Amino acid sequence: MTVDNGIERIVSEGPVLLDLDGSVARLRLNRPDASNGVSIDLLRTLYDVIMICHGDPRIRVVVLTGEGPNFCVGGDVKEFASKGTELPDFLRKATTYLQISASALMRLDVPVVAAVQGYAAGGGGLGLVCAADVVIAAKSSKFMAGATRVGMAPDAGVTVVLPRLVGFRRAMDIVLSNRILGADEALDIGLITRVVPDEDLETATMEYANTLAAGAPKALGATKRLLWNGIGLGVEACLPEEARVVSELSGTADSREGLTAVIEKRKPVFTGK
Repeated sequence: MTVDNGIERIVSEGPVLLDLDGSVARLRLNRPDASNGVSIDLLRTLYDVIMICHGDPRIRVVVLTGEGPNFCVGGDVKEFASKGTELPDFLRKATTYLQISASALMRLDVPVVAAVQGYAAGGGGLGLVCAADVVIAAKSSKFMAGATRVGMAPDAGVTVVLPRLVGFRRAMDIVLSNRILGADEALDIGLITRVVPDEDLETATMEYANTLAAGAPKALGATKRLLWNGIGLGVEACLPEEARVVSELSGTADSREGLTAVIEKRKPVFTGK
């Protein structure tokens, strides 16, 4: 650990970074060259870092964001495609880490504020947005489900949380069509909390986080827990089925075609196999 200008670097290298600025922990996805696409290493480290936050009594708020131009584009499709017929086994592991990380964020005793820039897509992007308590997004940010585009299904609890946030019909449209939502639409439908100019994202997020950090910790923790309990029990009951379906679908020809099409930047041709 090092201290730089009053900021303690708790985890200073690797695919996930963690700083402590006063009582606000800044948890940053750190694969900017891959648009913070989630790998096994990132997901495993993410869970470990969340557990550090869980065990540090100094932390009153967690700010979750991503290094580079994008928050998180979801799964690393090149890594997925490289697994070939081993992809279902690989995704069973990856989905497990993603799900326990999303669940851990929901169950943290302190508020989690996501700051979103660029794209938030797939289970890693949209899923973590859904798992946050408050979401502040840059004006130019964009949101997309993405899973069915590559022949898979949503994970990270999206199938339960997203309909609670935006309504059943809107959620169905978002996950089936994979259309891109701009920040203003995401705000209008209740997916996110606030939109700010791109250049103000970091300042606005830290101001909000510091306001929460000045509140009564036990009251905020209890209130968060009560609100998530109305959703959380349903989420955790559905996680095993999500993981099973994602792994099963990843072994289909359509999934392989979807991943290849994304890498080759073309429209996929699905055969139903």
